[in-house]
Amino acid sequence: MAKIRHIVFNTTDPERLAKFYVEALGLTVTHRARNGGVSLTDGYLNLSIHANKMDGKPSGFNHFGFVVDDAEEVVETFKATGHRPPEKRPGDRHYAEYRAMDPDGNNFDLSENGYDTLRPDRVAPK
Repeated sequence: MAKIRHIVFNTTDPERLAKFYVEALGLTVTHRARNGGVSLTDGYLNLSIHANKMDGKPSGFNHFGFVVDDAEEVVETFKATGHRPPEKRPGDRHYAEYRAMDPDGNNFDLSENGYDTLRPDRVAPK
């Protein structure tokens, strides 16, 4: 089976977006390209941030998810670093307990539960 090893975002400001992921979620910069791109990692999955070449392609991606040990601690880190904090997801969402947004408006999920089993607090949709 193929395994996801990296995700790529296009943005008009790679340094600003990389700084967010380093400050708010603790990712590590692994490479800075001559063309302005920045590569980051969480030690398992790599996130590449490329400069948007303004060739008609929009910045961003739909969403992706992080598994975290303590979601409340992450919320506090966002606040302490001046970033908009993650918001709790409704109980009818299958996996992620929180949704957050980076400075470019890219949505991502945060989950203590992970993505292999349903959230313990999940309720059936009405």
